[in-house]
Amino acid sequence: MPTHETTIQNPLGYKPIGMLLASFAIPSIIACLVNSIYNIVDQIFIGQGVGYLGNAATTVAFPIVTILMAFATMVGSGGSAYAAIKLGQGEDGEARLTLNNLLVLSAAIGVVCAVLGLVFLEPVLRLFGATDLVMPFAKDYTSIILIGSPFSVISVALSNMARTDGAPRLSMYGILIGAALNTVLDPIYIFVLHWGVKGAAVATITSQILSSLIMVVYFARKTKKQKSHMRFSRQAMKPVGRVMGKIVVLGVSSGITSGVACIMQVVMNNSLVYYGNQSPVGGEIALSAMGIVMKLAMILGSVAIGIGVGSQPILGFNLGAEKYERIRKTYKTAAISATVAIIICWAFCQLFPQFVVQIFGADNEQFTAFAIKCLKIYLFGIFCAGFQIVSTNYFQATGQPLKASILSMLRQLLLLIPLLLILPRFFGLDGILFAGPAADIGSAIIVFLFIVPEMKKLNRRIQESHDGPSHPDMSATTV
Repeated sequence: MPTHETTIQNPLGYKPIGMLLASFAIPSIIACLVNSIYNIVDQIFIGQGVGYLGNAATTVAFPIVTILMAFATMVGSGGSAYAAIKLGQGEDGEARLTLNNLLVLSAAIGVVCAVLGLVFLEPVLRLFGATDLVMPFAKDYTSIILIGSPFSVISVALSNMARTDGAPRLSMYGILIGAALNTVLDPIYIFVLHWGVKGAAVATITSQILSSLIMVVYFARKTKKQKSHMRFSRQAMKPVGRVMGKIVVLGVSSGITSGVACIMQVVMNNSLVYYGNQSPVGGEIALSAMGIVMKLAMILGSVAIGIGVGSQPILGFNLGAEKYERIRKTYKTAAISATVAIIICWAFCQLFPQFVVQIFGADNEQFTAFAIKCLKIYLFGIFCAGFQIVSTNYFQATGQPLKASILSMLRQLLLLIPLLLILPRFFGLDGILFAGPAADIGSAIIVFLFIVPEMKKLNRRIQESHDGPSHPDMSATTV
């Protein structure tokens, strides 16, 4: 049972929600945006220095990057959610154990992904849509990205824990510094040293190594000025099955989201090549153009993801502290903020698509024309994403992994992938574009049907807390 002293000592339990959410969400948004920009920057410089075949190579490699992010997000989000709840309950020792087990789990996952990816590189790239023209570029780029896998996973996972530890700006600075280095190194390696796509990959992993080191140093050191609850400890790094199980269970919805995204990208890449080759556009151009649009969708989604991730420590702590009014206010503030932010970004892309597309190169008129068409049609329904992402994060942060997992799979696995397989049979290459808005709008309606009864249950808990002692029928289960 949380103590009154625990709630008072931690600002998550008493600061105004708007101010608190801004302090956590803004650094999270910047961190998510910058993390997305890693790939965007590569795509811009590759487009200018190598051409659309180089961009097609990064599109083929993107499912591998997504797999890495799936594991990193699963471990980071799960560890963050569990640690936040335990901090809210006053169990700082369990939170510290979670951090240390998370580091071991992240490193192990990164090494396994690197080894398996390098051993089966060519067949995997072929599965992900690499054509004969694209394969040499894809192998050069992906092999180097895989070498940096452990650092990539550790960086993302520890960034989540830094937010829960009360240092949201640090996670932002770690990723921001890495991205700045990537932006500096990309043109040097591509244009000055003429390393092509290899140069872009080397710049990316160098930046990820720096970001991970910043996170590791933060949790390894402690000064009297730091108000920290979690630190690295050699004894606490001994794997504990119970803790790792909680990390995986609470993080599985986030991992599923990225894992399903990987399946979707594989289906889409192969569909683009198949139906692109049956149209005047061609498979390589279709693959490259949609790759750019998918990266832009990542940037738009990053705004909502940042707000959702920023809300998680607040939701988790106040669940542990049984402060239900703060949970409701946090969710509503986050959902409205994410929706407004993503609508503004969506409107810009719809109004100025040519400006956006030409940033990635304009050496091929057919490529530019198809990329603009992709941007306007495929992203037409993405304005719904803010509400969906925050709602999924809500269920995860409040200890409801089953609902969070269902909603994580909803848009891409249950709607988008079937639409990608069905619509092109009737509309050809355009069917792939129509699948995007159909999945976005359909999933928003279903998420709404989940969140309305949840808010009603939460309102009942608030009323019960006002009327008397709490009862055990709360919809969100305490971990």
